[in-house]
Amino acid sequence: MAWTNEDVAGRFSEIATLLKLKGEDAFRVRAYERAAAAIGAASVDLATVSPDQLSELKGIGASTAKKITEYLETGTIGMLEELRAGVPPGLVELVRIPGLGPKTAAILHAELGVDSVESLRHAIEAGQLRGLKGLGAKTEANLRDSIVRMGAKHDERVPAADAIAIAGELCTRLRALPGVDEVVYAGSLRRMRDTIGDVDLLAASSDPEPVMAALRDSDLVERVIAAGEKKTSVILRRGIQADLRVVDPVAWGAALVYFTGSKAHNIRIRERAIRRRLSLNEYGLWRIGEDGRDGLLGERVASRTESDVYAALGMQFVPPPMREDTGEVEAAAQGTLPQVVTVADIRGDLHGHSDWSGDGKATLEEMVHAAAERGLAYWAVTDHAENLSINGIDREGMRCRRRAIAELQERVGLRILDGVELNIGIDGSLDYDLEFLLEFDFCVASVHTLLNRPGEEQTARILAAIEHPAVNVIGHPTGRKIGRRPGYDIDLDALVERAVFTGTALELNASPRRFDLSAEHCRRAIEGGALLTISCDAHSVGDLDNLGYGVATAQRGWVPPDRVLNCWDLDRLLDMVNAKRGSRMRKVR
Repeated sequence: MAWTNEDVAGRFSEIATLLKLKGEDAFRVRAYERAAAAIGAASVDLATVSPDQLSELKGIGASTAKKITEYLETGTIGMLEELRAGVPPGLVELVRIPGLGPKTAAILHAELGVDSVESLRHAIEAGQLRGLKGLGAKTEANLRDSIVRMGAKHDERVPAADAIAIAGELCTRLRALPGVDEVVYAGSLRRMRDTIGDVDLLAASSDPEPVMAALRDSDLVERVIAAGEKKTSVILRRGIQADLRVVDPVAWGAALVYFTGSKAHNIRIRERAIRRRLSLNEYGLWRIGEDGRDGLLGERVASRTESDVYAALGMQFVPPPMREDTGEVEAAAQGTLPQVVTVADIRGDLHGHSDWSGDGKATLEEMVHAAAERGLAYWAVTDHAENLSINGIDREGMRCRRRAIAELQERVGLRILDGVELNIGIDGSLDYDLEFLLEFDFCVASVHTLLNRPGEEQTARILAAIEHPAVNVIGHPTGRKIGRRPGYDIDLDALVERAVFTGTALELNASPRRFDLSAEHCRRAIEGGALLTISCDAHSVGDLDNLGYGVATAQRGWVPPDRVLNCWDLDRLLDMVNAKRGSRMRKVR
């Protein structure tokens, strides 16, 4: 598998976490934390660097380079596996809970035997934490709220982001096998749910065994759970279960409908089939025989493609992300299913970063060329503004970057928009004064600090930013990070109302760790009349590939292309920017 820098950095972060849980020396822990940061900040793809050159990269020493090479070649690190064996897996799960660090997790394990979210929940309910030194009733209440708000239930669902890369790699490998017509991931991952229970893989082949064997023998598989004639279940190296089903190519479309789901959607279309004296299963859409039963007496009406199946049911094709029984079946049957945005509709990206700000991992030129290679007509570089103390750029830095943009613009066809991501203060204030802000082509404003303030305060600060004439988009409006923290409490309807009134868009951040706005929030925003952007918030070249995930989330939210700013041509987009600024302010062209 082509491991990404993020994958590698994640393993070093895990080593640091496990060392903390074992009570190891703080200097050793910090060394691995620094290594993770250096790997994450690397501007080159580590998989393309020869082993002997890795140690020449900034922040990467010989020992780190050796472990990086080991991971890239084998998919694991010996030291990491040893640490995992010595730490209960549930402790790592515990430290993902906001407000619960490794030191506290270790105390809870040593004193109360807490080794999972479930056992922590029981300890909280029994009031056991307040008996420990340094902990108390307030700690119990905060942790209880964190567990509830982040959805940390013992159902083993994981963020879709944890599965997308490895599922895609498996599909690519299996698709290349002789005799295989197609392989896709189905289920909740194909519908682009925020979290998944497992990965459903579906392959079309008249010879299932070689496909099953390829999965069982894959280096991405940790162990095989079950191996049957047409279904194999495995645990992948990332701890996620994957189920592979191989179907006859003749039944491909019907199987794809069936295994994509959702269950509620499938029930509704099967009910529609019955009313038409048809029966739908994973093998096809069948005509019910004269005896009132399907089976051998029935005729297969449709099965080869999903479009064939929906057409035979008298329905429009329903895009997979929309299949949640939220009105799509009725609309498709009536021919009123709205046209939703597709990747082909996207013309640009309005939120991206370069190494001009501290968290960007690629140069401005690398990001611009990568955006152009992906067919974008325009790309806004929106590096962090000065009030973000760690990564922000001061005024002189922004002026220097503006000169770099102008020089680069002469050499590329893609239009580079000189943008900025502003920080919304708790009082709604922004970086820089108005006149300086009007020098930018495009402004995103986002909350980055004080995420746990009451809902009224959070809503008020964002409303103030929406009113500002230079702000064009509110970035990642709820602040959620899937599997890590919930969104902060805001009055979304109030934000939508003011955004519509002022001509300000709301962002659907396409990072699989965010999907913010969520699909449900997107639908509410669209119903309220709002405009959206679908933005990668790319901090590296690879992040630009997240666009498709954002589009799928928008489809789940029934978002039409005309309501997405970056589906517009550049002139129309800039007209909107100028309309908000008003005639007294600098126009952008």
